[in-house]
Amino acid sequence: MDAITPTDIQHAEKLIGLAFTEKERELMLAGLAAWRAHYESLRGLAFPNDLLPAIRFDPELLGEVQPPAYPLAAEPAPPPCTPPESTDDLAFWPVSDLARGLRQGLFTSVELTELYLDRLKRYDPQLHCVITLTEERALEQARRADEALRSGEDRGPLHGIPWGAKDLLAVRGYPTTWGATPYKEQIIDEDAAVVEKLDAAGAVLVAKLSMGALAWGDVWFGGTTRTPWNPEEGASGSSAGSGAATAAGLVGFSIGTETWGSIVSPSTRNGVTGLRPTFGRVSRHGAMALSWTMDKIGPMCRSAEDCALVFAAIHGRDDRDPTTVAKPFPWPPDLDLRELRVGYLADDFEQDERSRENNIRALDVFRELGVQLIPIHLPSYPIPALQYILFVEAAAAFDELTRSDQDDLLVRQEEEAWPNFFRLARFVPAVEYIQANRVRTRLMAAMQELFIQVDAYLGPSLEGDNLLLTNLTGHPSLTLPTGLAQDKLPTTITLTGRLYDEATILALGRAFQQHTDFHRARPPLAAH
Repeated sequence: MDAITPTDIQHAEKLIGLAFTEKERELMLAGLAAWRAHYESLRGLAFPNDLLPAIRFDPELLGEVQPPAYPLAAEPAPPPCTPPESTDDLAFWPVSDLARGLRQGLFTSVELTELYLDRLKRYDPQLHCVITLTEERALEQARRADEALRSGEDRGPLHGIPWGAKDLLAVRGYPTTWGATPYKEQIIDEDAAVVEKLDAAGAVLVAKLSMGALAWGDVWFGGTTRTPWNPEEGASGSSAGSGAATAAGLVGFSIGTETWGSIVSPSTRNGVTGLRPTFGRVSRHGAMALSWTMDKIGPMCRSAEDCALVFAAIHGRDDRDPTTVAKPFPWPPDLDLRELRVGYLADDFEQDERSRENNIRALDVFRELGVQLIPIHLPSYPIPALQYILFVEAAAAFDELTRSDQDDLLVRQEEEAWPNFFRLARFVPAVEYIQANRVRTRLMAAMQELFIQVDAYLGPSLEGDNLLLTNLTGHPSLTLPTGLAQDKLPTTITLTGRLYDEATILALGRAFQQHTDFHRARPPLAAH
């Protein structure tokens, strides 16, 4: 390798926005040569994707946070389910109804599993939302679920319910492709922590669903995942298959992940309800790492109630993921919505022209529920400038892919795609990465102050800085369908909650959905 010269340093100065003198450049030569040799020695080591860095993000950096200690609500037993008019109607039932129907004997888990497997096969040629069917595993799980119920063993509301996993969750015996060509044949010989927990809850895994390659967008090695609202349009990503399959009634619920919008965005494009939990609430063991300080795992469902039922099964401390915490999740909480102070991002709502009418209508529903709506503003910081925190960590996670040139195998080779950003991230100075994280600490403090004023706040799902900001600070969010825009694609609104306070935003979401029917709408592709 050629020796480093003062001219090389001078050229590099343009990339980092600094200028050095000739004498300063001469002084750096020996050190830069030594550091380059250190890089090479480290690159000789193995860095599996699941190897955590010694530096970790803690949303409680400024002090321990406990969610509200709500007592559990005493709710009346729901009425018996009416038998569905057709199997297609049954496919769109929420988890809560599917659970009651199973216990009433309206259908068995095997019948439900066969229904969803059939629909996955029927609609996947149009939606491209399935990477691998787990049919053999699913039917065996369903048989065991039915036998357990007959013998009086009931594992809870997810017992016997078919679900789909975003294909960055490892499942023993099946490929875990991460949606990317270099990993098409990858077998990870373990079950991800979320898969273990859902197995323990009696849920039935029917498919590993598509994701944008390495968790960006909706393009994977099998094509573009489509939304059932208009198969000419992509499903958005990166939890593309989870959003499309849930919306189309191909699974009872699904699991997605989010680093910067990968639950919120496909929930919006497909019109489903998506919960992004607080950072550290759900174990990422066995899940592909993209950004160790930003990755989160959460449910994508047909209702807020369903999200709560799934979240109750998957949250909790896991020693294999040291970022996880043990915090209570009271569900359903006994709280009076009229006592809640709910903010709304007035400026962002003003900018969201596509969803304007539906946003106004949604805010009016919350007011009708007796919720106090308070206009608020987010902390004023250069939020977009912090995005390279994600890109630097992702480049480290897939360092070998870049250095081996296997990034050329990814389908998307363009400016706004991973191969280019993996390369760009090599030019972010370590000092700037640390400085960005110091600004992140200030953001966390500012959000702590904001949540003294309000218990939660509403915003348009994809407008402004809220999405990136709250992914950086680790706050939970709930995305709720609000109807269709003029383009006949869904619109949503997003609730953001205090750290570890999923219960409040889920209770608000459930109340909203008890007074609206946007979440019950069926996309034209799969309605019949």
